[in-house]
Amino acid sequence: MSYTVTLIPGDGIGPEVADAAARCIEATGVKITWETALAGQSALDTVGSLLPGQTLDSIRKNKVCLKGPITTPIGKGFRSVNVAIRLELDLYACLRPAKSFQGVRSLYKDIDLVVVRENSEDLYAGIEFEEGKPETAGLIRRIQQLSKKNIRPDAGLSIKPISKFASERIVRFAFEYALANKRAKVTAVTKANIMKFTDGLFLSVAREVAEKYEGRVAFEEALVDNMCMQLVQKPHNYDVLVLPNLYGDILSDLCAGLIGGLGIAPGANIGDNIAVFEAVHGSAPKYAGRNKVNPTAMISSGILMLRHLKEIKAANALETALASVLAEGTSVTYDLKPRRDDPSAVGTKEMADAVIAKIKR
Repeated sequence: MSYTVTLIPGDGIGPEVADAAARCIEATGVKITWETALAGQSALDTVGSLLPGQTLDSIRKNKVCLKGPITTPIGKGFRSVNVAIRLELDLYACLRPAKSFQGVRSLYKDIDLVVVRENSEDLYAGIEFEEGKPETAGLIRRIQQLSKKNIRPDAGLSIKPISKFASERIVRFAFEYALANKRAKVTAVTKANIMKFTDGLFLSVAREVAEKYEGRVAFEEALVDNMCMQLVQKPHNYDVLVLPNLYGDILSDLCAGLIGGLGIAPGANIGDNIAVFEAVHGSAPKYAGRNKVNPTAMISSGILMLRHLKEIKAANALETALASVLAEGTSVTYDLKPRRDDPSAVGTKEMADAVIAKIKR
């Protein structure tokens, strides 16, 4: 079977790691036609828009996108182009696996966690009111009337919406993912003991959804502050974590730290019909064009993409090849060497070449 996939090269190091991932995916033998589209600074410079309509149209048409990290210019346009893509395409589930690779330095071994983050609501919904604005003062007065609680007049406000609808679909996504990937347990992570009407609602819905999977996938609940401690002390006690937006963002970085950092961490943003696959790390513009950065996160995101396309044999072949290169530690970038000034370190392209050579054996 052949596929047409939207490819957003991205900004900074994006084109280099996206090309590395695309070549590794092609080496598995899966037939893919890449339809290149722009977003971020490169799109602004080329067509005058951070997120061109034709880019969104391409993703809607093809249903699958591989996206390099992109830059959102400060002080203009979107708060975040990444967030805008998720909201425009209703990519409500952010999937961020954290899996240990032999050869990658970390304080931990054999980590195998999956963070499922709700993408559309919570404090990242972007409903904010700036300090000193008339509408903010009016809202403060109204909230004080309704809640009988005092808010300082020089406060800024952010609104935290959490709905039954969005909570139900993200928790259901987590359980379905667990079933499809033979995962044993889903843990709902909130601060429901304090935020009873937002996080409390998320937890209440999670409990209802969990009942439908009883006997097939275990369920437990945890408070986010305690979960941070537990992940540091006993990460092997956990499997799939499902969280509201803000906590999911924070804990996915914590989990990336357990496996060696953001340079290893893949990601996917998934809706009912569309999926965008991307590395968790940023565009690192100071390294752009230097053929220096680690492509592991982007290649791993390509593995997630292949699994999404049900190309399981190809995904397994690419994961095995990548794991072998990392374990050998010879053809890897500087950050994967015991010493960052190791002269034997290779570039982005050469590390991808090494992965491809393993696939073709």
